[in-house]
Amino acid sequence: MRKSALILPVLAALIFVGLSSVFIVTEVEKALVLRFGRVVAVKEEPGLAFKMPFVDEVVRYDDRILSRDVDPLEVTPRDDRRLVVDAFARYRIADVNQFRLAVGSGGEAAAERRLDSILRSKTREILGSVSSNEILSSDRAALMLRIRNAAIAEALGLGIEVIDVRLKRTDLPRENLQATFDRMRAERVREATDERARGREAAQRITALADRTVVELVSDANRQSEIIQGEADARRNGIFAEAYGADPEFFEFYRSLTAYRNALKGSNSTMVLSPDSEFFNYLGSANGVAAAE
Repeated sequence: MRKSALILPVLAALIFVGLSSVFIVTEVEKALVLRFGRVVAVKEEPGLAFKMPFVDEVVRYDDRILSRDVDPLEVTPRDDRRLVVDAFARYRIADVNQFRLAVGSGGEAAAERRLDSILRSKTREILGSVSSNEILSSDRAALMLRIRNAAIAEALGLGIEVIDVRLKRTDLPRENLQATFDRMRAERVREATDERARGREAAQRITALADRTVVELVSDANRQSEIIQGEADARRNGIFAEAYGADPEFFEFYRSLTAYRNALKGSNSTMVLSPDSEFFNYLGSANGVAAAE
């Protein structure tokens, strides 16, 4: 009876000691075994692990990929146009032993504060070396890669692997928005004015070319008209000369009729002349013979 009473506490103590010497490492974590604050074992594989009971301490760290949002910061690009940048990073604890040495008992909170400082410094450094147009453009993957590569080297000292850095938002400071909008509006007005001026210049060139073409066409048409008219007059005069040479009397008669037609136009024409005027040579007799003859 007395032996059983002693055995039960001993068994309970042994079970308690056994359980205190065993711990479980899950798939999403890594563990350090500390003895009086000094790392004595690193447990990265999931499963059962052992430690010295009542002496060793187990510190667990997340082994998953973590995200960290960086507070918005103001950067000054190469063209002195201030921008507000909002970024975030994805990282994981790659070396838990180095991580413990770097941040001590501060853990992940201390590491994130130091990672924030690294990311802010590298973001200002990289974005300060380019123009604001490159930062505001949609094709800024190269800038994010440069920030990531610059942060990787320093983050390794913390036992952290920086996987990715992304710029979520790049805006102008609120106090600069109106001035920027006014400058953009002035640039658009200037471009529109230049475009209208170029349009007016092109219109003047086209109008001048059209006017010159009209003058050239009209001049050429007048020249050809005068040539044709001169040729027609020459042919007419030739026909008249030939007709005069063939029958001078008939030619004289034709010229008199033409003179009558031109002189006595209309239905109410009156002409007062001497009866023996040569103008009426062919009106003096019924047979068409002049009165003087």
